[in-house]
Amino acid sequence: MFCYSPFHHSPPLITKWKPQLLFFKPNFKSQFSPLNFYPNQNFPHFFTKRISGYPIKSPAFSSSLEDEFDVELGRLLSLLPEEMRRRIREHEELRELIEVVMDIGRKPLARFPSGDFVLSDCPITVQDIEHATSQVGDFAIDNRAGISRTLHRISAIRNRKGTIIGLTCRVGRAISGSADLLRDLVQDGASLLLIGPPGVGKTTIIRDIARMLANDYKKRVMIVDTSNEIGGDGDIPHAGIGCARRMQVPDSDMQHKVLIEAVENHMPQVIVIDEIGTKLEAMAACTIAQRGIQLVATAHGVTIENLIMNPSLEILIGGIQSVTLGDEEANRRGVQKTVLERKGPSTFSCGVEIVSKTELRVHRCLEATVDAVLAGRFPRIEIRKMNSLGLEESSLTFTDISSDKEDLVVTGDLSETSDENSTGNHFPSDLSSKMADDSTEDRDLLHMYVYGIQEASVIQGLKKLKMDAAVQLTDNISEAGVLFAVLSKLRKNSGIQAAAKSHKIPVYVAKTSSSMQITKALEALKDDYPYGLKNPGSENDMNILEKVDALEEARIAIEQVVIPKEEPAELLPRPTQIISLQTELIEKYQLQSEKIGKGSDVRLRILPFKLVKDEDKSSGEDANANDFENFEPYGANGSPHGVDRLPLLPD
Repeated sequence: MFCYSPFHHSPPLITKWKPQLLFFKPNFKSQFSPLNFYPNQNFPHFFTKRISGYPIKSPAFSSSLEDEFDVELGRLLSLLPEEMRRRIREHEELRELIEVVMDIGRKPLARFPSGDFVLSDCPITVQDIEHATSQVGDFAIDNRAGISRTLHRISAIRNRKGTIIGLTCRVGRAISGSADLLRDLVQDGASLLLIGPPGVGKTTIIRDIARMLANDYKKRVMIVDTSNEIGGDGDIPHAGIGCARRMQVPDSDMQHKVLIEAVENHMPQVIVIDEIGTKLEAMAACTIAQRGIQLVATAHGVTIENLIMNPSLEILIGGIQSVTLGDEEANRRGVQKTVLERKGPSTFSCGVEIVSKTELRVHRCLEATVDAVLAGRFPRIEIRKMNSLGLEESSLTFTDISSDKEDLVVTGDLSETSDENSTGNHFPSDLSSKMADDSTEDRDLLHMYVYGIQEASVIQGLKKLKMDAAVQLTDNISEAGVLFAVLSKLRKNSGIQAAAKSHKIPVYVAKTSSSMQITKALEALKDDYPYGLKNPGSENDMNILEKVDALEEARIAIEQVVIPKEEPAELLPRPTQIISLQTELIEKYQLQSEKIGKGSDVRLRILPFKLVKDEDKSSGEDANANDFENFEPYGANGSPHGVDRLPLLPD
């Protein structure tokens, strides 16, 4: 029978840290019991678990990683008094420990993902602070220190006289595999900018990227370590960065000079930077990118939009400038004369928003994202997730990054979307394969070309009418299924008229660019669309009784009024899906119908005329299309002319 202990280490490690492990190991005996293995017994997934929120896949690597982490965690806990060490070791979330907070005159706290945990009922004294600070390195000008060859960070709070009165002991972890969601981008040589709030795991991911580039792809990697968070404290870097080299920054104000020095003196292929926060550092990163070196960096923020609004860091995404357009160009774009545009090329090719330790939002083309945000459009975002089994899941979305709630625009065939996906809250898993397919069914996404109106106003109107999941704005008029414009501006532009006529694009216009007129024109578009442009749902969602009642109403009207009396008959207002079913029933009787009313009052009027043949109908539409200047503002659904009446049926 074999015996395994979570605190078994190689002899050099035991020899080096033996004085600390003597008190550290016995106290964990009740928390982690030895594991007994029998001969020929196989546990393929025994060590598959999550450390600090990241899934660990390999059993052998997991045990080695746990051993290293136990030793490093023991060195951090040695800063605490004995009672506090005992209390924290008894906590069930020991391996998920985030940090320990000690302030003079207050109770010490240990912070876990589940919340804060009081370590002692006795307040922290000056002696406790002195005991902790005596076991760490010197505090730099940024009031940060570390423990040699570990990733832990000790941050000090000082009073006005410069005396340390509080400590924040942050747990550092090297988790191999935390950057697996970005492996394809790293392998392609893309320059990555990682954005996220404090504590979300930016440094952990960037450390693993450095190891991945140096060990797996054999590149010359140089880390510019501002606060020794990536490579750890001391002259010898932590093993978590692999074969990558590390340059320490003596003063955070000198980081931009160290960046240039790293490029000029050490010939790296990749530069890794943590926490770009000043304009000088951003300018240095821009200079490095122009020299053809791959950049991997982090910055504080939540979304790309935060960088756009940050004057110190906007150069990382190309810079923002105000541009005054001419009258013709402003009319062509349908915007104001003064707009914001990207000034130049972006320093980074890809942007990554870190939502959590297992979820990332990837902007494959950072420049396209910035242009879309400045133009008021939804940027293209790829969401990547790592499930509990360590498997990668990804989906493609078009989302408003300025808000927490996602407004997704479905680009696949809506008729093939499941009921759960039809609400527009998330995407089917195979959406990326559907993006290239152009479906021809009536329920496809409608592409709208907007002219003379701000796109933001049109999007607001679409959301108001709940049409945003069925309509997508496009900049290419040849791809558009409908043209939406202001009447006065459209009449002045013969080129747009000719393009719409040549591509046979129906035109919907608003008399003015006011919200009321835009909404009125969009309501006309919704009424004329065969299946309606509300966020679509399945036929099974309709009330069965309402369907039967509507069809019976149409049948009685046809058989008792329209055919015997040769008079038109108006039906009751119905939802768009039910009106389409009534239309099919009317066509089976070889009769015509027309829609009347607006908004929720839309209903059918059954006409006592024979159904026009497709050939005659198409020829009539071509003749009407030639006179483009006399178009109606809300599209044509006119009733037919010059048709014969049905003969009376015998009694």
